[in-house]
Amino acid sequence: MQGIIIENISNLYRVKVNDDKSSKIYEATARGKFKKDEIIPIVGDIVKIDVIEEENKKAVINEIEERKVYVKRPKLANITQIVFVVSSKNPKPDLLMLDKQLAFAEWLRIKAIIVLNKTDLDKEKQFKEIKNIYENIGYKVIETEAKNKKGIQDLKKELKNNVNAFSGNSGVGKSTLINAIFDKDVTLEGEISKRNKRGKNTTTAIKLYEIDENTFIADTPGFSTFDISEIESKELDKYFKEFKEYISNCEFVGCTHIKEENCGIKEALQEGKITKERYDRFCKIYQELKQKEERKKW
Repeated sequence: MQGIIIENISNLYRVKVNDDKSSKIYEATARGKFKKDEIIPIVGDIVKIDVIEEENKKAVINEIEERKVYVKRPKLANITQIVFVVSSKNPKPDLLMLDKQLAFAEWLRIKAIIVLNKTDLDKEKQFKEIKNIYENIGYKVIETEAKNKKGIQDLKKELKNNVNAFSGNSGVGKSTLINAIFDKDVTLEGEISKRNKRGKNTTTAIKLYEIDENTFIADTPGFSTFDISEIESKELDKYFKEFKEYISNCEFVGCTHIKEENCGIKEALQEGKITKERYDRFCKIYQELKQKEERKKW
């Protein structure tokens, strides 16, 4: 039988299997050979299982299919789309984090959607400018008010037939969005401690929630804190979508687009084909990656 791992709790795996008539969930352990091969099954893996007890839905994983996508932190396999949630207000939009995450999605070669949540709180409608910038680059941008369920149907259409990972800083409304999509509380909201009024992050385990057949949402704590050090600083320009067509106009091979003259990216910037905001954040991310590379040498 073949299935997908939808949850991992203390090395027990919940594997969802679809057959002709219905779907079943088995609780499975992994064969010892995986430890020997230094491979550990993770959420999102497509696996082959042997059923041990049909009545109690017990099984053992004996094969892991080759992963199309692998994310190290948090460990997640075979996602096809990342949904980046940005808050229009409270907290204010973290566009540096967004640009890092978009570069990471490009590096993974998977689709990316931007969700601008809490648009009702942004009375000056500044989110419209953010929307224009990223739509002009070629990204799908959806406006939502998760608590009022506005924009949820548009988002659900984009999620269809994908294994979707949600990412975003704490407080942007990821859990509220997921609950609105399912129209029920499927995730544990960050509770406010009555004693000290501080938020408690109650989402601790990675889990795939099924919206409908072949459509999943991964609830991924810690996903927003990832660093993108797997991308080399000299390769970063390839993962800024709007940069690609202008790189060949640079005079020097390996141009960093920062100090060099006769740079295709800088020319595009002057001509308004690349926004200054995105270019400035590219420079900042480049310097961060460069510094990490230098530290590794020591």
